[in-house]
Amino acid sequence: MEPRLKTKYKEVRKKLKKEFKYKNEMQIPNIKKIVVNMGVGDAIKDYKNIEAAMKDLSIITGQKPRINKARKSIANFKLRDGMAVGTSVTLRRAMMWEFLDRFISVTAPRIKDFKGFKTSQFDGRGNYNFGLREQFIFPEIDIEKVQVIRGMNISITTSNATDEEAEALLRELGFPFKKQKK
Repeated sequence: MEPRLKTKYKEVRKKLKKEFKYKNEMQIPNIKKIVVNMGVGDAIKDYKNIEAAMKDLSIITGQKPRINKARKSIANFKLRDGMAVGTSVTLRRAMMWEFLDRFISVTAPRIKDFKGFKTSQFDGRGNYNFGLREQFIFPEIDIEKVQVIRGMNISITTSNATDEEAEALLRELGFPFKKQKK
């Protein structure tokens, strides 16, 4: 069965084609991947922290995370080259659409004092990055089992070159951006 948001995307494609006057179907922006990254700086002291972060991230995304390792040794942080410093998951295809749908419809409204995401967080190439302060805004996480509150970074990579087109795509899909003042 096709994810609900992907079905909606097929309708959004028609609107975007009219709005930006694309001549070719391949010019219409698409979401390529979503990367969810969770840094675990305290894993230097205790490796169990990285395992707990991996468990939380796998529950949130439905996919096994990879361990990110340090590229350089930094003596002030007692960090050595090759030590585990975080976890990340790259979501593509159906898993990506399901995660984005759950994030837009269920998770984003659970953020405390939420008024929308800033549109200034596009990187200039049509990719959108934002951070979350706590992992228990996701309904899959049991608050009583969380030992440490960890934030995460989510990157949405699109296939187009401009921020304006990517913003239009995400806005049409229902992504909760802040209301623009006129």
